[in-house]
Amino acid sequence: MSYIVSIGKYVGMLKDVFSKPERFKVYYRRTITEIETIGINSAGIVAILSVFMGAVIALQTASNMDSPLLPKYTIGYITRSSTILEFSPTIISLILAGKVGSNIASEIGTMKVTEQIDALEIMGVNSLSFLVLPKIIASVFFFPFLIICSMGLSILGGYYSVTASGLTSHEEFVYGVRAFFKTGDIIYALVKTCVFAFIIVSVSSYFGYYTKGGALDVGKSSTQAVVWSSIVILLANFVLTQLILM
Repeated sequence: MSYIVSIGKYVGMLKDVFSKPERFKVYYRRTITEIETIGINSAGIVAILSVFMGAVIALQTASNMDSPLLPKYTIGYITRSSTILEFSPTIISLILAGKVGSNIASEIGTMKVTEQIDALEIMGVNSLSFLVLPKIIASVFFFPFLIICSMGLSILGGYYSVTASGLTSHEEFVYGVRAFFKTGDIIYALVKTCVFAFIIVSVSSYFGYYTKGGALDVGKSSTQAVVWSSIVILLANFVLTQLILM
């Protein structure tokens, strides 16, 4: 029963979030600030994870190719397909759920327990729209750029790991990356990324906004935000894969 109540509160929160903004200039400035906070500040960890993720995928693929019937370009093909279809959009989104989601939940949760949100409401400001909408716009707009960069860096990491170790040649890996490429795979990955971005921000904001108590409860809300964002991302990943690829 509590889960049904929580879903109802979440849907009601989204209704308030997407109400008409009072002052578009204020929301525009906040959106630009959130792009820097949520997106640009996450570029470093995304880049590092992507390079090593691609390197591991390529090395594991090469180490498991025992059959001489499999051409060497398969390494590049599997690295590209795994990166674009699953690893970059899903794994990076799960990492961002931990970094961005916990930050959003703790920020809004702290404002809630220190009564800053109550002050906004007294001034006649729609606190949900003011606090959450710029974050949603910033994440849905900027996360696809992060994932595209992640794809490129992951493939580069895979390329350097297997060519430097002599497991395949430059020509074979590049041919595998280019072989059987479908533009629909990129579209599928970016659609997933936008959905995941919305989930991360909205779920984290929900747990932050409905925090009750003190500083200890802010920490609990932050933990719940990460856990539930990750769970909903995995469920959405399953549903989107069924709808788009099957």
